[in-house]
Amino acid sequence: MNIIGIVIASAAVVGIIGIVIGVLLGVASEKFKVEVDEREILVRNELPGNNCGGCGYAGCDALAKAIAAGQADVGACPVGGAPVAEKIASIMGVEAGAGVKKVAFVKCKGTCDKTRMQYRYYGIDDCRKVSVVPGTGEKACSYGCMGYGSCVKACEFDAIHVVDGVAVVDKEKCVACGKCTEACPLGLITLVPYNAEHLVQCNSHDKGKDVKAKCDNGCIGCTLCTKQCEFDAIHMDNNVAVIDYEKCTNCGKCAEKCPTKVIL
Repeated sequence: MNIIGIVIASAAVVGIIGIVIGVLLGVASEKFKVEVDEREILVRNELPGNNCGGCGYAGCDALAKAIAAGQADVGACPVGGAPVAEKIASIMGVEAGAGVKKVAFVKCKGTCDKTRMQYRYYGIDDCRKVSVVPGTGEKACSYGCMGYGSCVKACEFDAIHVVDGVAVVDKEKCVACGKCTEACPLGLITLVPYNAEHLVQCNSHDKGKDVKAKCDNGCIGCTLCTKQCEFDAIHMDNNVAVIDYEKCTNCGKCAEKCPTKVIL
């Protein structure tokens, strides 16, 4: 066989092998393909793509899959809010419902000029690390904001900053993703309704006398706020006032009566 014949034979063999492999790949792709709900793709396209995990799922892809499967609410994305919820509801053929917009809130008013200091801390600026130090930081109150900014580092939206030793949330930037609430080792940060006008800026469970000795802006458990409320919307829980936002009408009587002005 001459050289030309060998080349032609080789090309034919390669061609046949290519065809066989192509057929096998085609059969395999059909046999093992994973069916994807078209709605999942459409839902994913509407999600913002922050992958913040505020919805409770491991990113936007996981949330889209859960929504398409009916395992998550169409308004589960805290970043997208109502506009995104309405678009996803349209894709899913359901009503979006009236979701309550929420924002993060820091239950502390113990700024550097209002709280006592027990020592000077020199170390890594991280609340989670400082929380294991005796006394949980410089401030005498072990329930208050340490001010080392773990929540600030966790926020992807520049919505929380430490001001005068206490973390402060920017309501207009906050998307209620919950990252700051997870980052706070003392559980000081919680999600509250955006429209809530009155909030208790204290998390201390100490008795009144001890609170006064540590901070000028703490709840002393006097119960005056509970006595003023006509709607049974505020109660004492382990020496600190707690507001039931489903009952609160924002009348402001509790805030007016608070002797330490710890209620906004």
